[in-house]
Amino acid sequence: MQVAYAIGVAKPMNITVYTEGTGVISDEAISKLVAEHFDLRPRGIVQMLNLLRPIYEKTAAYGHFGRDEPEFSWERADKAALLADAAGIKRRAAPRTQSTRAAAEAKTVA
Repeated sequence: MQVAYAIGVAKPMNITVYTEGTGVISDEAISKLVAEHFDLRPRGIVQMLNLLRPIYEKTAAYGHFGRDEPEFSWERADKAALLADAAGIKRRAAPRTQSTRAAAEAKTVA
């Protein structure tokens, strides 16, 4: 994903998504959905990701991406369902993790 800005203009001038042909919908359609559903102005990014918290010391070790800690707000997929619905994509059920399996089994036993 590429987001291009112009000096003095808060809103991005361009949003480009390139999925290497792996997307279910076109790259252009994904770019349009991103523009519609994410506030990519600098202030919008700071607010959306809650970046004014003291989280940066944790990011100094083991990288910024692929982390499960709640401080790494950019790893959330909380808009996935909204984007899939807007794109008209039928979603598959999320794979069950060990903890969700155990919780489901506990409910059926009780």
